[in-house]
Amino acid sequence: MEKTMNRPSHIEGKGIKVPQATSGTGGKICIIGGCGHVGIPLGLSLASRGFDVTLLDINASAVEKTNRCVLPFKEEGAEEILKAHIAKNLIATTDRELVRDQETIVFVTGTPVDEHHNPKVNDVLKVIYEYLPLMNREQLIILRSTIFPGTTDVIAHELKKHFGIARLAFCPERILQGKGIEEIFTLPQIIAASSDDAYHAAFSIFSKIAPKVIRLDAREAELVKLITNTWRYLEFAAANQFYMMVENEGLDFYRVYNAVKDDYPRAANFPKAGLAAGPCLFKDTMQLSAFYRNNFFLGQSAMLVNEGLPDFLVMQLEKKIGCLAGKRIALLGMTFKANNDDTRESLSYKIKKLLAFKMAQVLVNDPYIDTTMPLDEALAKADGIILGTPHNQYKDIIPKVPFVDCWSFWERSKN
Repeated sequence: MEKTMNRPSHIEGKGIKVPQATSGTGGKICIIGGCGHVGIPLGLSLASRGFDVTLLDINASAVEKTNRCVLPFKEEGAEEILKAHIAKNLIATTDRELVRDQETIVFVTGTPVDEHHNPKVNDVLKVIYEYLPLMNREQLIILRSTIFPGTTDVIAHELKKHFGIARLAFCPERILQGKGIEEIFTLPQIIAASSDDAYHAAFSIFSKIAPKVIRLDAREAELVKLITNTWRYLEFAAANQFYMMVENEGLDFYRVYNAVKDDYPRAANFPKAGLAAGPCLFKDTMQLSAFYRNNFFLGQSAMLVNEGLPDFLVMQLEKKIGCLAGKRIALLGMTFKANNDDTRESLSYKIKKLLAFKMAQVLVNDPYIDTTMPLDEALAKADGIILGTPHNQYKDIIPKVPFVDCWSFWERSKN
């Protein structure tokens, strides 16, 4: 994954004069939550550029695997870098005391939402408070994951109250799951900082791995991440609403969809229908809704559409084979995206619950989850099929029973 990186260019945010930064010379960086989906791509990228990286995590199993060069999850390009740097300038550990000796501390704790879709800002603050006794005023503190607008300023206030100064930066990740390392090296890096000094320090790190740096103020940077994910969620919602509208009339959505896109440039980015899930899109849309005092009706409508698609898919299958009670239904794919092993917030689990409520026998298969049923067995026993995740391993399946495939992964002529 080694690439020759150009020095980042600068883009000025509103009302901000961007200073020239001195080139970085490496340093000791600790990533708290370092063996997770945000920490590992960043840690490996930094290690490959000569930084001394500590991946600190409370998950002892993930730490042990990382130190044995076994990735806790699927990440393209990670294995080669891990093998080249582990036990050299990269370690994984559960020892919190190592925080004391670092030059930079990166927190990858994002803002979750509660059962009422309200941001739980205190969860982020709690992690910061836990590590304050181990930190010092000279360290650069970087916030990496999605946070609710205004959180950076609150944390800066707390750091100033504790240390007298705040060397704080918000440097959000905007990477695609499973392709994080590739995108860290190719996407612009946004930096918001509490001072020019903090910006210099953050720039000296990210100038080694990002092709360009964009400087914004804190709330602008926080909103960039939320709006990026929410925009994608809205795109999926539009496609899913059209899918349900057309299919509900007994028509083939993808015949309409393909006609819309055929040599028509203004529809080039029209996504297919599909289960819009994962740990970010829904959560960040609800954060943006809370930021706008629950007046973000477009985002709330998108949530109703995307979260309602599993119900629609179950009803589609029910139309095809009748009452589902006692029927054996193969549910193929449980991860939240194709060709990946990440199950976080996957809507396939909602489909599974709906099928169970209909008193169906659910035959679950996923090639990335060892505890699921073998594919051949599931297909042989199935009275019907719902495609939850379009993994490549399913591409050549020719269903012999009625099926529901909102992704248009299989030809409709087979149905």
